[in-house]
Amino acid sequence: MRAVQYDQFGSIPTIVDLPAPVPPAHGVVVRVAATGVCRSDWHAWKGHDDSVRLPHVPGHEFAGVVTAVGADVSQVAVGTRVTAPFVFACGTCDECRAGATQVCSRQQQPGFTLPGSYAESLVVPHADVNVIALPDEVGFVEAAALGCRFGTAYHALHARARVRAGEWVAVFGCGGVGLSAVAVAVAAGARVVASDISPAALERAAELGAETVPMDDLAVDRVRALTGGGADVALDAFGSRVTSVASVASLRPRGRHVQVGLLLDDDAAPVIPMGRVIADELELLGSHGISVGEYAAMLDDVVAGRLRPQESIGRIIAFDDLPDAVAAMDRPATTAGMTVAVF
Repeated sequence: MRAVQYDQFGSIPTIVDLPAPVPPAHGVVVRVAATGVCRSDWHAWKGHDDSVRLPHVPGHEFAGVVTAVGADVSQVAVGTRVTAPFVFACGTCDECRAGATQVCSRQQQPGFTLPGSYAESLVVPHADVNVIALPDEVGFVEAAALGCRFGTAYHALHARARVRAGEWVAVFGCGGVGLSAVAVAVAAGARVVASDISPAALERAAELGAETVPMDDLAVDRVRALTGGGADVALDAFGSRVTSVASVASLRPRGRHVQVGLLLDDDAAPVIPMGRVIADELELLGSHGISVGEYAAMLDDVVAGRLRPQESIGRIIAFDDLPDAVAAMDRPATTAGMTVAVF
């Protein structure tokens, strides 16, 4: 099969021929129809994740068709249109038994600990736990957007932030996950204000229903003024000291901050004003991916038209363009929204 691979961190990926995968007894092989290009793929490519072993095939957001099934799989059939969350859960640990598959203690991740979806096929282990059958109404491109960024935003706002209709939600960073958060919050009946340094990203956020403020030294003041004293919920959807501190600072008393963007290297330890966290009873929440059990409600919302992940997609590229798309993430984005590659 053809696959995108890099042999050194930061080197330009190339398209190579690799042996076609064979499913383990508990797993399946999925022929990839579409895969997302995510900032987390950039982190892996730059060597920020110590779970990645070289040479490596990136990619963790995908949708496609099952082509082979292991002997012990009972719930998935060849020919089924499927997707999966980017956390492949074991299904048997305490976290999985509690329904929290997104924090499985024995998790594996395509594009990080396993070969990823920048390939014509990949293996999904423990398929009876991890594979999600797609409704006919959901296309491969939209489904590829659900596995990380859109699903992550859905979990962050519903499972972690417990967003309610009428609340103010502030979103800092309007890349793929930030724009997805805007869409999910608006669909939940929340009022949304979004902030980013990119005018194109702010324009897309406005199209999705958000008020917008530029991400500068006055962003927090503008958010607090617009929301009448602070947001009920704020998300750092980018992952930096600046955006995480701004998210916390934008909250009203008893507000909830959700850290979604990865904080790495020099940004790994932002200075959070814990005195204010105590005095205003703020909640600081981490959020990681989406559980398998949340897919049914999310897909119901997509089929009903309440959620439209396609509106968070900025461009669609071909498989052969994936190496350039990875390298392009070293530079400022020129388009707003997610990039999805089709095969």
